[in-house]
Amino acid sequence: MKLPSRVQLIDVGPRDGLQNEKQPVPAAVKIELVQRLQGAGLKEIEVTSFVSPRWVPQMADNAEVMAGITRQPGVRYSVLVPNLKGWEAAARSRPDEIVVFGAASEAFSQKNINCSIAESIERFAPVVEAALAAGIGVRGAMSCTVGCPYEGEVSPERVAMLARLMKGIGVQRVDVADTIGTGTPRKVQRAIEATLTHFDIDDISGHFHDTYGQALSNTYAALEMGVWNFQSSVAGLGGCPYARGATGNVATEDLVYLLQGLGIETGVDLELLVDAGVFISAALGRKPNSRVATAILNKRG
Repeated sequence: MKLPSRVQLIDVGPRDGLQNEKQPVPAAVKIELVQRLQGAGLKEIEVTSFVSPRWVPQMADNAEVMAGITRQPGVRYSVLVPNLKGWEAAARSRPDEIVVFGAASEAFSQKNINCSIAESIERFAPVVEAALAAGIGVRGAMSCTVGCPYEGEVSPERVAMLARLMKGIGVQRVDVADTIGTGTPRKVQRAIEATLTHFDIDDISGHFHDTYGQALSNTYAALEMGVWNFQSSVAGLGGCPYARGATGNVATEDLVYLLQGLGIETGVDLELLVDAGVFISAALGRKPNSRVATAILNKRG
């Protein structure tokens, strides 16, 4: 099967990557990270989350971060929005896209947002409607599409159901997310096949965590199906607070190296991307969690 000639990456490091950090990360550091990512050529960046600071104190500076970034033409800046109150706050920051979320696992939905899958979709319906009316794009994050920390394997039928519900409220594109990183290539392909019953291939992105070291294999499996939009996290930042032991999203550096090796265009400067990973990792007091970044840094000496 012919692979895509170009892939667009969404770096979720500033939001998904940092939200679970215990130590406070200053707004100035988050702003600098976004600047460095777009300087390296990233055209889509998930910047922050408009959730209650009581639940996610790391994102309490959301408006400050959005106001502080220097926006570049052609770059899409997205934010996570949990409800109408979050939408009202987010709208003042003028994002290009909001992200709503739902799980293919009933147990995960209850643990994560204290409601059923159906209730979560009901909650998001007015948010999606308001965003579309304001001319702001809407992406739906579909979590636990292959595995759940509470239910184990998740069937493709559950994924198709969630995709149908998201399509029904007006979500324009969706992420097929292996939230806890237990997926393998064929399972990921089945989840994508299920999603394709309601969304076109151009409106599907892959979001693969690397807990079991399968993220790049799963990316290749998605590429074989024609997926050309992927999410990753600079320096491999992140994890899942509701899944013990789950590691971060696949490192953007590792993903770019794979894609370059396949002759697939990304528009990303790998050296500048490594520098961005070094910057945020230094701010957190550790080394980048990226094999490619480690190799390049060793080579630099």
